[in-house]
Amino acid sequence: MSRRATVDTVIGQRIRDRRELAGWSIRHAADRAGIAASTWSRIEHGRISADSRATLAAIAQALRCPVADLTGLPADPVGRDRIETGGALYETIRAVVDADLDCRPDGSDHASDPLPALTRELDLVCDLRARCEYVSAATRLPALIRGLHRATFGSERDRALQALVVAMDTASFVVRYAGHPGSACLVAERTRQAAETLGDPVLLGLATWSRVHAALGMGLLPRARQLAERGVHDLRNCTNAPAGAEMYGQLLMTQAFTLFVEGRTEDSLEPVAEAQAIAARTGESAALRLMFGPTNISLWRISMEAGGADPDRAVEIARHTQPQLVDSVSRQFAYYADTGRALARTGKDQEALRMLLTAERLGPQRMRSPLIAETVRGMLDRARRGTGWTELRGLCERLGLGH
Repeated sequence: MSRRATVDTVIGQRIRDRRELAGWSIRHAADRAGIAASTWSRIEHGRISADSRATLAAIAQALRCPVADLTGLPADPVGRDRIETGGALYETIRAVVDADLDCRPDGSDHASDPLPALTRELDLVCDLRARCEYVSAATRLPALIRGLHRATFGSERDRALQALVVAMDTASFVVRYAGHPGSACLVAERTRQAAETLGDPVLLGLATWSRVHAALGMGLLPRARQLAERGVHDLRNCTNAPAGAEMYGQLLMTQAFTLFVEGRTEDSLEPVAEAQAIAARTGESAALRLMFGPTNISLWRISMEAGGADPDRAVEIARHTQPQLVDSVSRQFAYYADTGRALARTGKDQEALRMLLTAERLGPQRMRSPLIAETVRGMLDRARRGTGWTELRGLCERLGLGH
């Protein structure tokens, strides 16, 4: 295998190390997590993949550590890609730190780029993010963020703030998916600062959305749920505002997702049902580039069920979902990746491989997810030479997994 970033320790080994450090037996640890001791043992020994968000959340709570301590962070790109990605992200984060609305930027008294030019650039960066072209987006974000920051001290303050909220939201996802979830939390807080300065309830909802996803990227499930619940409460009476219904619907789905992953599946049903009712009114909407609508709700449900107790349910939803109805490569990636994970958990490895290879084609950088790596590692452990063997080995190498 060529030299590249590797998943240095599988999740099961990290779980075993944590348990042994606590001095607990498998049975005691499993009881704390509310799962069978046999399941815990099989995860530790790599006999089943630890790629269920709900199971990982229960294990992390039992071991009193963040989920990210068990999964590790996404594998870094390597070689020239690593240098290019690292440089772009460094400059993006510098620009975010510098874009403090409490501080007038150097040179703000001088003319900045016209706001129409900045908003056109913002549209381009948002398109790059939606196409999973994170490095290209990151190379353009620093100048865009600095330009919008300067513009907030100009004559078109409110329009500049609106654009800055969207730019910071975009940056938080770019930074997270490029492998820096901790920095994404910082960026999301800048999203909130801009939204609070503007005072627009819908954009405050977008800032909450950014913060929820940043918390999820760090495995902070209780915080993500609390933020989502607060966002739903704050936006409940603003659904008649432009993009208000779509933003409210997306926050409902993030609330449902966090509840589901925490094991509160019954509690997750109500926000899903409410979001579905809203989607029936909005249809497939591109408002705020959230791509809210019936199809996106199905994508959320696939993601939830793929790591739940009944992955067959995710497969069934996927078979009746047309991901191309959502005009976002990023969301289409989620469909193929999550359906692939669900298929692998039901023993349909050949179908899973086809789904994961499609996901890789759509979003190669997002394939570095520890959960996807764990799914593929499990598939490799079960594999025998034959149909799909070469493709599976190739995927493992690209993900940095030994074989």
